[in-house]
Amino acid sequence: MDFSRGAARVAAALTMVAISSCGGGTDSLETAPAARSTATSIPPGAPNAVALENAIEQVIKKVLPSIVQITTAQGLGSGIVYDTKGHIVTNAHVVGTAREFQVTLASGGQPRKATLVNTFRAGDLAMIRVEDAHGLTPASFGRSAHLQVGQIVLAMGNPLGFSGSVTQGIVSALGRTVSGRGPNGTPGATITNAIQTSAPINPGNSGGALVDMAGQVIGIPTLSAVDPEQGAAPGIGFAIPSDTATDVAGQIIKYGRVVNSRRAALGVRVGTAVDTGGNPIGAVVGAVTPGSGATKAGIKPGDVIVSIDGTPTPTSNALSQVLATLKPGNRVKVQLLHPTGQITTVTVELSELPSSG
Repeated sequence: MDFSRGAARVAAALTMVAISSCGGGTDSLETAPAARSTATSIPPGAPNAVALENAIEQVIKKVLPSIVQITTAQGLGSGIVYDTKGHIVTNAHVVGTAREFQVTLASGGQPRKATLVNTFRAGDLAMIRVEDAHGLTPASFGRSAHLQVGQIVLAMGNPLGFSGSVTQGIVSALGRTVSGRGPNGTPGATITNAIQTSAPINPGNSGGALVDMAGQVIGIPTLSAVDPEQGAAPGIGFAIPSDTATDVAGQIIKYGRVVNSRRAALGVRVGTAVDTGGNPIGAVVGAVTPGSGATKAGIKPGDVIVSIDGTPTPTSNALSQVLATLKPGNRVKVQLLHPTGQITTVTVELSELPSSG
């Protein structure tokens, strides 16, 4: 609904931020001095600026027809036309619990009915299908593995219901592991290899497209960063990499669901444990999956997972982020705080994260 947050106090959240005014200053217009010559002065770099503008315009013309607005009873978001059969890829938090949707094309017209194909909530991805696929324009997906920090990117979607909106930025960082927030402050999806971008991402942008200057979708805008003390952190947004999105979309189309999550799991259900002062101290185990690595290692309900391979896991969200960087089959050392107060370390062989919606 992905954090290496750039600062320890920056917590990523789903794109639920309020519009804030950028007021406080005034625009000014300087009057030109008296003309000294009839010659026209061209500012340095102006031809390059015009070329960039033209390139951006061409990218928008190419990609925007592939961006749709998805409306549910709970709200709206964006989606990307995936193929000519009516498949549209979006975020799982955009579809929520709905199974039927109204899809509006960038060209306008009457909304079209769509139904849910399946979701992969662990990665915040979903696939829906429009019943009437006539006139849909599939987007071209690029390889996010080829991205470089500093590349110019455009975010396209329907922020706050303003359909067909485009914002510009750069790829600020690569390889982030970020997590959102679920309902009532519960942990949300964890995104691995997330693309950090300075292109503004606002409510409604979720599920849309992050596009490079070749007109290829290289990410799906999903999260914006929030400073717990100051609110929304402008210019820090995160997108699911296109390589992940196409992998998940391809599996859902072929099998009807994700059959290989490519994500590691301990085999436990956890919450966040706190001390008497209300400070988080670890991920408390609520249930253990029979036959899992956790079961074989002797982890029991009530145990608190303090760290994995030396990386602290003070919250259930932190535990999810650590696991997202690991692979099924990895053997890791898990430090536990038992209800008796005893601290032990066990070795766990990680299994594959279940991939059902």
